[in-house]
Amino acid sequence: MRITVLSVPGCPHAPVVEDRLARALDGRAVDVERVEVGDPGQAGRLGMTGSPTVLIDGVDPFAVPGAPASLSCRLYRGPDGRVEGAPSVADLRHALANADAAANVDCPPMDAAGRSGRGRLAPPAGGLRAVQQAVLRRFAGTGHSPTLEDLEATAAAWGRTAAEVVTDLAADDFLALDDHGRIRAAYPFSALPTAHRVRLASGIEVSAMCAIDALGIPDMLGTDAVITSADPVTGDTITVTSTGGHTTWQPQTAVVYIGQRSCTGPAADVACGALNFFTNRHTASIWARQHPDYTGKTVDHTQAEALGRAVFGSLLTPAKSAEERGG
Repeated sequence: MRITVLSVPGCPHAPVVEDRLARALDGRAVDVERVEVGDPGQAGRLGMTGSPTVLIDGVDPFAVPGAPASLSCRLYRGPDGRVEGAPSVADLRHALANADAAANVDCPPMDAAGRSGRGRLAPPAGGLRAVQQAVLRRFAGTGHSPTLEDLEATAAAWGRTAAEVVTDLAADDFLALDDHGRIRAAYPFSALPTAHRVRLASGIEVSAMCAIDALGIPDMLGTDAVITSADPVTGDTITVTSTGGHTTWQPQTAVVYIGQRSCTGPAADVACGALNFFTNRHTASIWARQHPDYTGKTVDHTQAEALGRAVFGSLLTPAKSAEERGG
């Protein structure tokens, strides 16, 4: 567990909150870091909405919806209704217990986008990889999902029907199908509109399943792209421009929250709703508090881009025919 106390220089309540944290931790060996914040820009980047602000694993458990970044004194209402300049020991204990519960969920490593470390690239056997890559190229070339008819020739080269291969891909969460057996998702693409739009250098626009998927598309396709999304809390626009392998984020304070709702099930259902762009850590922490059914963490530009690259960057890498056919 990582605990950070954000405060302005000389804040009289910073020592109070640190003392109460020590009492709430009750001898538990956890490092508590104090960071002094000197300007509004830094407060916005760190998610500080008043001094002091407590972050537990990067999340403000006491976040108030709509509260702006601020260097002013922050007030907290305790269990008895009194207003003080620091959270009560009881409230801190409750926040710590919630953080422990989230960290101890018996799930695989938090990498639902990457199938818990198994990756998104389908195995070559049975035409799975060939059809998966045909689906991805169709999305990239048209902005839409292919029909089964579009995939029949690729599947036939493996002695199978498109329906058989697509069903197998969906069973292992390389694709997601709707109630009629049509492709509704082929990570990183969505056949339905989402909040995450990606305009490719070709002019084609596609919808991404989530923020990490959107960030992986330029690397997967080897193309420039402009990603546009919206903060789920404020509705403010976040834009990520990828040019020549370099990215520019607007606003620069933007972050990505990565989480999941349960340990099993397709990523489209259990994770994609919790992998979003936010304008800053503060709005991400508000969203996390409003959605206790999801567990996860907030990551910065570098971490989010690296995850997108790791999960999706190699999906269209050509496979050797001998390898594909097991020779």
